[in-house]
Amino acid sequence: MDNLQERIYKEFEGKEIFKQALDNGLDYLNTIFDRNVYPSEEALQGLKNFDEELPEHSTDAKQVLTQLHQYGSPATTATMGGRYFGFVASSVTPIGIAAKNLATFWDQAPAMHVLSPIGCKLEAVVEQWLVNLFNLPKDSCAGFVSGTSTANLCGLAAARYHILKKNNWDVSKKGLRNSPKIRIVTGKQAHATVTKAIGILGLGSDAIEWVDVDQQGRILTESVPELDQNTILILQAGNVNSGAFDNFKELCKKAKAVDAWVHIDGAFGLWAQTVERLKHLTLGMELADSWAVDAHKTLNTPYDNGIVLCANREALISALHMSGSYIVQSDQRDGMLYTPEMSRRARIIELWATLKYLGKSGVDELVHTLYERAKLFADTIRTVDGFNVENDVVFNQVIVRCATDELTEKVLHKIQELRDCWLGGSVWFGKKVMRVSFCSWATTENDITIAVNSFRKALELITSSK
Repeated sequence: MDNLQERIYKEFEGKEIFKQALDNGLDYLNTIFDRNVYPSEEALQGLKNFDEELPEHSTDAKQVLTQLHQYGSPATTATMGGRYFGFVASSVTPIGIAAKNLATFWDQAPAMHVLSPIGCKLEAVVEQWLVNLFNLPKDSCAGFVSGTSTANLCGLAAARYHILKKNNWDVSKKGLRNSPKIRIVTGKQAHATVTKAIGILGLGSDAIEWVDVDQQGRILTESVPELDQNTILILQAGNVNSGAFDNFKELCKKAKAVDAWVHIDGAFGLWAQTVERLKHLTLGMELADSWAVDAHKTLNTPYDNGIVLCANREALISALHMSGSYIVQSDQRDGMLYTPEMSRRARIIELWATLKYLGKSGVDELVHTLYERAKLFADTIRTVDGFNVENDVVFNQVIVRCATDELTEKVLHKIQELRDCWLGGSVWFGKKVMRVSFCSWATTENDITIAVNSFRKALELITSSK
């Protein structure tokens, strides 16, 4: 038997497994818009084929891929199609898939320019593109991370460093024990990733000063307490249920007057700033200090593609910086300065490709179309007896409810069982609701019709069985 190194060389030279993987991928794409949105029971049962002990000896490469495609492909959720409305998990543009595939062959890690000149160059270019697209202060910087969970962590770490530095306290050296107190002010419907980041950073969720919100989940501006220079004010661009936006202009001005730090959690909503017809939602966001956003949501890049943006470059770098005798820094961008990780894939490649492909007008059209689809669905579902829309549809989120919690939950489960579309549930001001998120370029008006019919059918099946 050949040794392992010889076998791997043969796989590289033969290229057959790469061709097989491409054929499998294209076969998958051929069905993506027509298949069940959620895997069938048969497909889910097929996952048992992965319940096996680790083989004692090496397995043939073609056999490995065959197993993945035969049993893995059918058991995927069709988030790339047009009728997945569950979590804000978007589809992917063809250029995004193609660029990610090419990047897979490159296998770059843009921690340092010397490690990936192309990766670091594209990060520098896209950083400037994003600063311009979002109309941020010209010296703002960007870190390219896995998602908004990490982006929120990075933005709040920069805030923590900056505030403590103003108090002559270097948190990187002294830690938090006996450090000056940092106040955290945010709305009662802040996303769970914000609370998680606060906990990881050692600031403590018990220290949060919670502010009441209005019926759309927006912070009540008049209820925000007096702020000071030791405060982090956390705002939302896109409530996770309603899609509502906080009043950035007024709240940021209030914070700036006392030198408080403002962080905006804008996982999917920050992209409203790129749309001429929607930028009223984000008025004043440029006055904040840091922002978190996902490209793999509203922009429809492949997973994973999160971004932290910060107007204070020194604060972000100082909060995340590391050093070592073996590290080779350059006079070019070194990506590790702006993220917690050194080892990370060059996700910037598909982000650059997607932005380059779309251009400003394409981004505008893509994002605005998501809003139009949400409005169409809301307007249509309102005409169906038994369903109520619970929110003002301002971006891509629609909250739907039946007469009671029990009926809402039963209808939701039936819709999921029908598999014509998929959405999740939530709780909105103490009531069970169905949360419908529009985030796929592929969603058509016909997809809306199919989804509404699924809602109607689910309700009829539930009520007729009583």
